[in-house]
Amino acid sequence: MRTVREKFQVARFTLLIVMPFLMLGWSSKTSWALPTNKQLTIGISSEFETLNATIAQTAAALYIYDLAGRTLTSINADWQWHCHLCKVMPSFDNGLVKIVEKKGEKKLVAQWEIIKDARWGDGTPVTAYDMQLAWEVGKSANVVTGEKEQYEQVEAFIIDPKNPKKFTIVYDRPRYDYYEFATFYLLPNHIERPIWEKTKNSLGAYEKQTAYSSNPTNPGLYHGPYVIKEVKLGSHVVLERNPYFYGKPAKIDKIIVRIIRNTQALEANLLSGTIDMVGELGITFDQALALEKRIEKDRKLQNRFQIKYRQGMVYEHIDLNLNNPILKDIRVRRALVYAVDREKLVQALFAGKQPVAMHNTHPLDPYYTSDVMKYPYDPKKAAQLLDAAGWKLGKNKMREKAGQPLSLTLMTTAENKTRELVQVFLQNEWKKVGIEIKLKNEPPRVFLGETLTKRKFPAMAMYANISSPGNLPDSILHSKSIPTKENGYSGQNFSGYRNRATDAAFDKVRTEFDPSKRKALMKIVQQEYTKNLPVIPLYYRAQLAVIPANLKGFRITGHQFDSAQAAEDWYLQ
Repeated sequence: MRTVREKFQVARFTLLIVMPFLMLGWSSKTSWALPTNKQLTIGISSEFETLNATIAQTAAALYIYDLAGRTLTSINADWQWHCHLCKVMPSFDNGLVKIVEKKGEKKLVAQWEIIKDARWGDGTPVTAYDMQLAWEVGKSANVVTGEKEQYEQVEAFIIDPKNPKKFTIVYDRPRYDYYEFATFYLLPNHIERPIWEKTKNSLGAYEKQTAYSSNPTNPGLYHGPYVIKEVKLGSHVVLERNPYFYGKPAKIDKIIVRIIRNTQALEANLLSGTIDMVGELGITFDQALALEKRIEKDRKLQNRFQIKYRQGMVYEHIDLNLNNPILKDIRVRRALVYAVDREKLVQALFAGKQPVAMHNTHPLDPYYTSDVMKYPYDPKKAAQLLDAAGWKLGKNKMREKAGQPLSLTLMTTAENKTRELVQVFLQNEWKKVGIEIKLKNEPPRVFLGETLTKRKFPAMAMYANISSPGNLPDSILHSKSIPTKENGYSGQNFSGYRNRATDAAFDKVRTEFDPSKRKALMKIVQQEYTKNLPVIPLYYRAQLAVIPANLKGFRITGHQFDSAQAAEDWYLQ
């Protein structure tokens, strides 16, 4: 299961994108009223790159898709795995999962069945052929996905000839996580199959010709509580209730998702009434704190909004390009962390409500361990490490070696106020120990979709991953997940991290059914991570949303599978 990158987001991790820009062309309301079930307008500060969830890697794309699509299984706001499209969760206890031996090798076999009433938005039944197509697309070397593991784990896909709703999956090996299909998005076989057959032999061809790009308002592309009726890139997406949805009918007739990439403009539109709410991909934490104080003092605002917070699996960090000659030296990487007062950073920007990150695994995660190498603020130690690495202070109090200055470029998403403040803070901290930092930012679509994916950042890249409880971060740390031209730039190991102990732990953990032994293996991953520092940990981010005071049924999940996956539960009182 991939992680999302600010989502991007989502790998076994998904990347969350904050894409701020001033929204033009929308007139503000001169007066406001609480929204009704006729329409809810949601503002997000992230832009999507595609509505095809199989190839999408940004949180914005998956957020919109979650309003219009469902996966076989998922994790709810109570952090429990459950069926979305499946009739029952296969298990050893109910006899639907077995371990068999084929040609001397053990395999896991699970029998699945899609619920009878599941249909696409044009009335076509959802069948195993839709999941089979997603498997073919996802595992293809000619298609870029966040990770290939979730597709490559499926060795054989057998559809019941008498009932296309039933299918059997033969997994490549016995694996405890066989039921984790939350990022395995189905594709409508009746629409996408002809496109796939025409494009599957050419690198990048399917992504360009998928119906999600050429005809995104075709209702047959969606099977969730809503279908997409209008798409205007960089502006908005309109969704309306899906009459063929298999679950309980959505209570809100229409949802409009408006893209306002500048987070301060997003807040202004919220207060003016142009939008009704800001979802998890919205304003920054410092904005939310300030807005909360404003609401506390203003009775009218109290009647309009409520702010929801939840500690979640969002990890803000800086990837280090380990191909960079300077960053190849572990002494330099450790010095970079020792030189930053991260406690001061989170206190100054977030009132201490977003804690310093020790590593990529959140303290709420069952695999978390604190038994790792730690890096408290220690500028003297940072200076000693830099001296030992041959980087000496020059006359201008900046470091150099063999006539070369110790200079690094720090990149992130443009127009994100919080990240820009963090950049300046880091720049000043590193200057104190003689390191020159050059700042360079790009629009999120470019930075997350091109620069990161193809590892084009010269030194340091700041962004966030969002994962789910018990998620294995092999898509961001296994050496097989380093994106290259040869693998179609699949994978999210953007640092280029290679570690034998880490790879070995990941190779063993999926076949380990004993939770205590899995935790021991993941402890190795975290210890190697902190010892080798392919990434600079910054802080764990809370998830937040500003919602209408009369919105009910809305729950922040605290993990990568956002609130929109339960949009049919929302209603305006």
